[in-house]
Amino acid sequence: MSRRLPPGGVPDARHGGGSVRIIGGRWRGTRLQVPDAPGLRPTSDRVRETLFNWLMPALPGATVLDLFAGSGALGLEAVSRGAARAVLVERDPALAAMLRQHAARLDAGDRIEVANEDALRWLARAPAAKADIAFVDPPFAAGLWEATLPALLPHLAADAWLYVESPAGTAPAPPPGWRLHRELATAQARAALYRGPGAGGADTLGPANPAP
Repeated sequence: MSRRLPPGGVPDARHGGGSVRIIGGRWRGTRLQVPDAPGLRPTSDRVRETLFNWLMPALPGATVLDLFAGSGALGLEAVSRGAARAVLVERDPALAAMLRQHAARLDAGDRIEVANEDALRWLARAPAAKADIAFVDPPFAAGLWEATLPALLPHLAADAWLYVESPAGTAPAPPPGWRLHRELATAQARAALYRGPGAGGADTLGPANPAP
């Protein structure tokens, strides 16, 4: 991996740590430290801004599931922008401890649950919670999309939104019946947002244009 800075200008935490910035909502501008951890690749500011512009109408009161939470940038951003609750699943003990510290610092302990567990193991044992929004952004080298997406289905509402991030030029197959609504390609990644079959033909997303 190169040491290039992502579009948000935040050092890649895989190479000595850095920070991520919450872009919008009640905690807008808050910087959260990110320790060094193998495979950790925080979603860039540009992609997050675009994603949350898309999701804006769906966020108020939503229940969110952030698998492979890593830096917590996606789950914490969702709560900052109005989600009622987020479960952040992270198997690395140091990262999970960091996420709990962030929740305490933000005074959000009642809205953020951190599960220090392997994501696939957690999906197999956790009670179905029917999340409204799920983020799936695993370490790219691990190739976990094929195993994760089917295992995730019992934990999603029928009309849920599903965000999948993968390496540029790849497109992991969504679960059967899930429809692609928006996608964004950068030099490093493909960001795709899907809608569950229970939504019918409804589309209540925000603007399709990427953030500048």
